[in-house]
Amino acid sequence: MVARNADAEPSTRRTLPAVSTPLLWRALIAVDRVVVGVTGRLEVTGDIPASLRGRPLLLASNHIGNLDPLVLVAACRRIRVAPRFMLAGGLLDAPVLGPLLRRSGHLRVDRRSANAGEAMQRSVEALRRGGDPIAVYPEGRISLDPGMWPERAKTGVARIALSSGAVVVPVSQWGAHEAMYWGNLHPAGWRDFLPYLTSWWHSIRTRPALKVHFGSPVDLADLVDGKPGDARRAHERIMTAITTGLVPLRLDEPDLPRFHDPTRPTTGTSPWRALVGPPGG
Repeated sequence: MVARNADAEPSTRRTLPAVSTPLLWRALIAVDRVVVGVTGRLEVTGDIPASLRGRPLLLASNHIGNLDPLVLVAACRRIRVAPRFMLAGGLLDAPVLGPLLRRSGHLRVDRRSANAGEAMQRSVEALRRGGDPIAVYPEGRISLDPGMWPERAKTGVARIALSSGAVVVPVSQWGAHEAMYWGNLHPAGWRDFLPYLTSWWHSIRTRPALKVHFGSPVDLADLVDGKPGDARRAHERIMTAITTGLVPLRLDEPDLPRFHDPTRPTTGTSPWRALVGPPGG
C-alpha cells in the first residue's frame, strides 16, 4: 500500500493533465480542494499506475455520504487525475449546479428511464476515447446498510467495463459520512436543509479523517462482454475489491460506524462484508 501524507501535496508537484479536462472542471476542482480542506483531514492511500493513465479507466467507489464525491475529487487531485462522473439526471438538471456540471463534461445516467441503455453506450464511447477516467458509484445511492458496508448494487458498471475494455480501479472511502447528514431526499423548505448545514458545521469544527484508498485494478481478463454470467462475475469481483479495500480504513469500526446519523435509514443490506472476512483475517 502506498501511503501519502494527509496534509502535504506530493513531493514532486505536478499540475493536472489537460488532455481532455475542461477548464471549468479544473476550476471547480480547485474550489473543491478548499471545501474538502475545510471539512476534514484528507488521507489518501494507493495510486493509479502510470501505465494505466490515459487508457480507458473506471474508478468504482462505495457511496457513504453526500460529500464523498467532493472527497473523491480531492483524492484524485492528490494523485493527479481529474475524473468525470456518471451523475443522476436530476443532479444535472438542478439550477446553477446542473449547468456547471454539464459544461464540465460529466455524463448523465437516468437509471430508471428508457434512456438508460443510451447512457451506458455514451459511457462506453467516452471510455474508448481515453483521456480522463470516469468515476462511478455501482450502488447508485448512499449505502443504507446498518454498518455502511457496500450494498448489492447492479451490474451496470461491470457491463460498461466489459463492453469498453476499461480497467476498473476499486476505490474505498470512509469518514465522509461524518461530514454531512444523509438528510432528506426531497427537501420542501429551508428547515429541511438545516441537517445538512448543522452537520457540516460540526465537521468543520471536529475535522474528521476523510480516507480514500485506490486499490489494485480488478482482474477481468478472463471475462467476455455478452457471455452469460460474466457481467455478474465481473460485478462480484468489483464489489468485493471495494469492500476489501474498505476493511483497513475502518479497523476500529468493523460492524457499526461510531458516528450516528439520525436522518439515515438503515433499510439496506450488504452481501459483500461476509465475503471478505474479519479485519486482519
